[in-house]
Amino acid sequence: MFENTAGSYVIEGLKEWGVGHIYGMPGDSINEFMEELRKEDAIRYIQVRHEETGALAAAAYSKLTGQIGVCMSIAGPGAVHLQNGLYDAQKDKTPVLAIVGQVSSSTLGTDTFQELKLESMFEDVAVYNRQVHAAEQLPDMLNQAIRTAYAEKGPAVLIVSDDLFAEKIKRDMPFTSSAYSVPKIRAAEEDLQSALELIQSAKKPVILAGKGARGAGAELAAFAEKIKAPIILSLPAKGIVPDSHPYNLGQLGQLGTKQSEDAMKETDLVILAGTAFPYRSYLPDKAPAIQIDIEPKVIGKYYPATVGIVGELAPTLSWFTERANEKEEDFLTKYAQKREAWHADLQKDMDKETDKLQPQHVLAEVQHIMDGNAVISLDVGSVTIWTAKYLQLSGQSLVVSAWLATMGCALPGAIAAKLAYPGRQVIGLIGDGGFSIGMQDFVTAVKYKLSMTLVVFNNQKIQLIEDEQEQKGNPADNVELANIDFAAFAKACGGIGYTARNRTELKTALASAKASGKPVVIDAYVEDISAI
Repeated sequence: MFENTAGSYVIEGLKEWGVGHIYGMPGDSINEFMEELRKEDAIRYIQVRHEETGALAAAAYSKLTGQIGVCMSIAGPGAVHLQNGLYDAQKDKTPVLAIVGQVSSSTLGTDTFQELKLESMFEDVAVYNRQVHAAEQLPDMLNQAIRTAYAEKGPAVLIVSDDLFAEKIKRDMPFTSSAYSVPKIRAAEEDLQSALELIQSAKKPVILAGKGARGAGAELAAFAEKIKAPIILSLPAKGIVPDSHPYNLGQLGQLGTKQSEDAMKETDLVILAGTAFPYRSYLPDKAPAIQIDIEPKVIGKYYPATVGIVGELAPTLSWFTERANEKEEDFLTKYAQKREAWHADLQKDMDKETDKLQPQHVLAEVQHIMDGNAVISLDVGSVTIWTAKYLQLSGQSLVVSAWLATMGCALPGAIAAKLAYPGRQVIGLIGDGGFSIGMQDFVTAVKYKLSMTLVVFNNQKIQLIEDEQEQKGNPADNVELANIDFAAFAKACGGIGYTARNRTELKTALASAKASGKPVVIDAYVEDISAI
């Protein structure tokens, strides 16, 4: 029988689950667990300057790798700060573990300093949400929390009074383990046959694919080529089928393309592949639909699916490709031509000479220095729309706060990307509004020598909100931002900062940033242009 601290068993459990790092800030209600981490070399503690950064980074790490991201906080204010990142994980369906400190078990319930009812606070966000009441429970509850996060694709919260980490517990054998098996979900034959009948009769099929198509890009392209269907991708799926593919019409919705919107209006069959696209106004009025997803609960959730198929996307699409009839190319050709004209217009925008730097110029220059396996961490705002339109992905990874769409996600995403893939180029594309929300954690990138290039689109305003206010017929209000010298800020943090006010300066800055191997902020002053 072995006797060790409960905290040491937590460390061993995390290692068994393959956890290599934790994001957090030290504090009084996690001091005992910090001591256990101090003695451990295999798990790296990434000290962030704000717990929201830690939770957003944990979510981004999970989105990029499929592995659980782990963050940590003290009780009270630290726990409150985690919420935004945990909601991001919940909405984008990715596993995250939050280890949350609590006041001493001897004072719990007495309304002592920094005590909050944490289980109540996390109830809405977490797929697993439990307070540990005895040290002996801790190792097994850790396994349960992580397994639930994976199984239900969301954040698990484990709340622990700090004194419990230091208690010695005796364990001759564990009650639980880190064994976990991912089920292979195969579609029902009758559903496949029903869907095949719709595919065979359709003359104008359109495929709308989401992030559920990750790992099935080749099968998606082969299926589209067999049935001559244009492909539309949701933003989180951008790059799964290369933007250069002749069938790829781009995105749909506010940040989408005209040809995608028109194709959806004309289609006689929409095939929803690994997406629960929520914007009903951009989907057909009455067209029949096939929806393929591994989650039964999303079938028909946002569009009345004619046939629902619960199964993994890659084998399902391959089954259809093998059996579907070749179709006429008239519909596809029409939209392929519209796509070519659209891309020609985009290229003209990127090539045109102007006195001031414009957003599309920035993305054109980023394209030139972007590696084939780069990770692009994208923020939320007008920069999202510009990137969706102008940046062409083919094999690169994109991470973004998709469903929650929280500003300030790109820097945490870049930190997570560099920790996940140290040898890959990491580029953050961020508006000045988004960067200023959490820019203090640029010093985290500097501290841990995480090389990245953060391109800040600086127009001294919250551009997208101004556009939306004016679209409603209202005068723009409270969208102007006081300017910050982001290059000087980067230098003050110990990183590198460049200012770019024209295309020549931007080219030089991007090349220098790529060669530096260090954390870099490029303060790109862009012209004030509506994004929508």
